[in-house]
Amino acid sequence: MDIKSLAQGMVKEGLKKGADAAEIYIESGRQLSVEVRNGEIETVEEAASQGAGIRVFLGGRMAFASSNDLAEASLRSAIDRAVAFARITTADPNNVLPDDPGSAEVEGLYDPRIASVPLDRKIGLAMAAEKRALASPGVSKSAGAAWGEGESEVVIANSLGLLKSFRSSSCGFGVSVVAEKGEQKTTGGESCNRRFFDDLKTPDEIAAKAAKDAVEMLDPRPVKTQRAAVLFDPDAAGALLGGILGAINGERILQKASFLADKLGRTIASELLTIIDDGLRPKGPASSPFDGEGTACQTRLIIDKGVLKGFLYNAAVAKRAGTKSTGNASRGGFTEIPGIGSHNFYAAAGSAKAADIIASTKTGLWLKEVTGYGINAVNGQFSGGASGFWIENGKIAFPVQGLTVAGTAEEILLGIDAVADDLDINRGRTAPTFRVRSLQIGGE
Repeated sequence: MDIKSLAQGMVKEGLKKGADAAEIYIESGRQLSVEVRNGEIETVEEAASQGAGIRVFLGGRMAFASSNDLAEASLRSAIDRAVAFARITTADPNNVLPDDPGSAEVEGLYDPRIASVPLDRKIGLAMAAEKRALASPGVSKSAGAAWGEGESEVVIANSLGLLKSFRSSSCGFGVSVVAEKGEQKTTGGESCNRRFFDDLKTPDEIAAKAAKDAVEMLDPRPVKTQRAAVLFDPDAAGALLGGILGAINGERILQKASFLADKLGRTIASELLTIIDDGLRPKGPASSPFDGEGTACQTRLIIDKGVLKGFLYNAAVAKRAGTKSTGNASRGGFTEIPGIGSHNFYAAAGSAKAADIIASTKTGLWLKEVTGYGINAVNGQFSGGASGFWIENGKIAFPVQGLTVAGTAEEILLGIDAVADDLDINRGRTAPTFRVRSLQIGGE
């Protein structure tokens, strides 16, 4: 099947049915997942999927329909439904299609070798990670290991002449284990996901990190409620980045439902903080040549040495805001209309060593895990359950659990006084270790 020709044909069909403009988004792919526990295979699931999402525009009105069948009859039926829906929806002059003919070049998105690697070798990686983690002192049982892979092809076409496509792949494995001591039980896990099979970490690396995370949290001690420095580990980066990502969503900005709504061009953070949204990084887990509407992706500075530089937009929200799409139309699949999302979203590495930041901290919390929402994108409040390690006189003193950390986005962002060089660029949303000068820590 020539999917590109099919896409173009269905766009023309939409116009014939009465639409002023039309778009078709076709996605096809396969997924494989294997779950392992105690050296035995528990489940193997493989699935192939394909389908199309169709948007039509009629007199400023927009409607959407989808089909999981790429037969022309099924797609025509979906077009008929979309046109019928469009006739009864509310008109909005901001319902527009992007007309970006360009497409960025991104290296390393598809590895054809993944499909040809023998299944037993893939399963062997997960089994080896589990076996070696279980052999680590202090680890008592497995919480499971897994292998996963997928590949997809996306084709998008619209009536403004846009026709683009790309293929992508991913694969990975991981393990989770339990450490026990008396009545105590702690868990630790680690995984690795890459675009290319040959870039995966070794089972030894995965096992060592999972075991260490489980064992080192045994024998936690209480601490008193106090204000102290908080070091955010890369594993806790989402507590910071998730809130910022929500706050720079262009739709929230228009609705004034963001703590950053009136801060463009202003200093909102320490000069040590630079945040980038990069859709073009070679082999990046969230890289792509174009977004969910076909607009070319970019590499953009969001915060530059503490100064807020930009927000994220898709075509419709950009039209409302009087600006252009930033290539951040997100799509969860062919059954969804475009939203707004990030690509490889990360805080840039600093120059310090994480060990030196710890050594220079007289008293504080090394935050390894946060539960709760982190930074609230609307009001900038920060609160969450916390676990990690207590630092005294520049040394790791003991593990802590059941704490709370609270403050505001302003306290956190402006309070960053050290940033490490330990950025793992292979994660889609990440940050290096960084220290906030002082936050409220709730304990005893």
